[in-house]
Amino acid sequence: MFQYVLSRANAAISARSMSRKLTSGVNYQFGSRELRREYHAVKRLFNNSGLTYAEQRRILQRAIHTTSNLRQADPPNDDKNKKNDEGEKLSSLIAKAFLWMLTAYMIVATLSLMFPNNNQNEIFRYVSWNEFLHQMLSKGEVDEIIVRPDMEMVTIILYEGAVVKGKKVDHNTYHMNIVDTNKFESKLREAEASLGIPPGKGVQIVYERGTDAAGKLLASLVVAFILLSLLSRARVVKNPLSMDRFSQLGRAKFTLVDPVTGEGKGVRFCDVAGLKEVKLEVMEIVDYLKKPERYKELGAKVPKGVLLLGPPGCGKTLLAKAIATEASIPFLNMNGSEFIEMIGGLGAARVRDLFKEGRKRAPCIIYVDEIDAIGRKRSGGGMGGPEMSTGEGEQTLNQLLVEMDGIASTEGVLLLASTNRADVLDKALLRPGRFDRHILIDLPSVQEREEIFQQHMKAIRLDGSPTDFTSRLAYLTPGFSGADIANVINEAALHAARHLKKNVDKSDLEYAVERVVGGTEKKSHAMSTTEKRVVAVHESGHALVGWLTPKADKLLKVTIVPRTNLALGFAQYTPSEQKLYTREELLAKMRMALGGRAAEAIVFNRITTGAQNDLSKVTNMAYAMVKVFGMDQENVGLLSFNDKDEGRRPFSKKLASTIDLSARRLVADAYKSTEALILDNRDKLNKLADELMLKETLSFNDVENLIGPPSGDRSRVTDPVDFEASLNNIVDQTESTAPNDLNRATPPSSN
Repeated sequence: MFQYVLSRANAAISARSMSRKLTSGVNYQFGSRELRREYHAVKRLFNNSGLTYAEQRRILQRAIHTTSNLRQADPPNDDKNKKNDEGEKLSSLIAKAFLWMLTAYMIVATLSLMFPNNNQNEIFRYVSWNEFLHQMLSKGEVDEIIVRPDMEMVTIILYEGAVVKGKKVDHNTYHMNIVDTNKFESKLREAEASLGIPPGKGVQIVYERGTDAAGKLLASLVVAFILLSLLSRARVVKNPLSMDRFSQLGRAKFTLVDPVTGEGKGVRFCDVAGLKEVKLEVMEIVDYLKKPERYKELGAKVPKGVLLLGPPGCGKTLLAKAIATEASIPFLNMNGSEFIEMIGGLGAARVRDLFKEGRKRAPCIIYVDEIDAIGRKRSGGGMGGPEMSTGEGEQTLNQLLVEMDGIASTEGVLLLASTNRADVLDKALLRPGRFDRHILIDLPSVQEREEIFQQHMKAIRLDGSPTDFTSRLAYLTPGFSGADIANVINEAALHAARHLKKNVDKSDLEYAVERVVGGTEKKSHAMSTTEKRVVAVHESGHALVGWLTPKADKLLKVTIVPRTNLALGFAQYTPSEQKLYTREELLAKMRMALGGRAAEAIVFNRITTGAQNDLSKVTNMAYAMVKVFGMDQENVGLLSFNDKDEGRRPFSKKLASTIDLSARRLVADAYKSTEALILDNRDKLNKLADELMLKETLSFNDVENLIGPPSGDRSRVTDPVDFEASLNNIVDQTESTAPNDLNRATPPSSN
């Protein structure tokens, strides 16, 4: 009795709590009635129980709880049960789909057996043997008979408009059941002979096997397979970022060159022209990996990293390809841009996977091209600079640092990397223990350019031996990289093919050099006579000053033909592979640059904007002589200031004024001497300008025939180089005082 009272009291309490949660009018009234009903029932039970008032209060004050409908529901966050339910639903759906497909196949197969031609009306067009023989065959209405041995029946095909039993039939297809299909043809031929039909002219008989059922079965299976694939794909789409897919994204997508399989071999060291010292150093490192015992006996450690540095197009990637072929050990290649994706953590995961694959194949080489994509300097809180500011990039770099020289790092894996932006790399990446060797691949010298030309000329058909052209082309192209030289050879071959030549000759090669340096000729650009005359005088001034100055580069070619990369014209001068320049040589270059402006002022008594580029280079050269090279000992002295770091100047305003005055004085003195030289040789200037107006292009021999031999050393005029490029060599020294940078050449600028 007591337990029953407790249960009814519990029901009353639950009803009271439910009535508090209900807010709508109807539900609230329903809850109130239930509450009153339960309350009165409990009250009657307590009155009949004989309990005192105190005992009744003690019972009602106890914490009595029952399980409501809300508590009986499934927990909302039970992922495991949900996954099980989804799996059961998917399995049930697949089973139902397979059952439906099987049922459909059985129905289709049954119908195909009953109605072979899928025509329900044919069941009423069955004929007997006598009807076929007397009403169709004897009257010549049968066109063809199709025998189906598996169905023990034949299909009779009548001619169009056939007459059976005195009526024109609407359908020309009839069926006939037979007992023995093997004897049907002989029986038919006997009937034809009795009807007087000669042998060989009887009805054509065709045998068909029942392949429709197999085809329909195959089609049903294909449909079922497609349906199952769609269902499984829909399940994957529901959870696109599953662990399996993330693990696949974290795999390193590298290219493997395996010496065992021979895949990826192609470029060898003999195919890499020039770079003799670089190839020797790289071959030594490869020997470390192939024969480490020799070095370990002496206590030497194998380098863990080699960094190839240099300008673009100098052969860093080509050298890496040669290493992959010559090393005879596994070579794993991956680009720096392939590590980092939008999803965080993928870069570090791919670095781990790449080194994991490398350790499996140790000894091996891992090559990362353009490593500056993941090796940039980490942000240090400062403003500006090329620091890496993304957390993903820093995480990838940190993982790379740990893999190269961390606690768990092992020997046998060499990291080879290349970049043309070593200044942005993190210092921790460049330290010994990670990148132990820094190999600089600079722009090729004259001898190296000659070797590169010989290597690329093997692929084209020349009008002569490659040695007949390589020496001249090597001097024609100072400052050219290996990629630029390959472009020159390709442009020469294209020019020869454009003019329907069978071989590439000297004119094609010289055209290719001018094409790469100055661009194509602007044949559609028509200059006025006045403008053409100004350009001719300007270029003649450059040529004349260089021709008559002893320590200046001698002219090889001058032209006033406009080109795409140059505004009006340009001049080519003899090369200078020297690394050091004297004060007199720099002043001679300044006079040559000012020759165009001085010639315009003398001939036309006015100046134009054509000398803007020349004046800019002369100004930079003058400031470099005073502020960088210390060539003004009287005023500034032996001081050198570098403008690479922008910000506060390391000298006073008074010294800045002195530098300005000294640079202005150098330019003024150079202009005066240039003007005096042109005035003394005014007749030669006019001859050059007039001849340029007629021919538009003058070579060294043309100039020599007009104004006589040049002054100074004649042996320096054997091969050409761009004069503007040599000016840029000197201007570049305002950024760096290293002598090795003095000879860096760039394409000529417009006048």
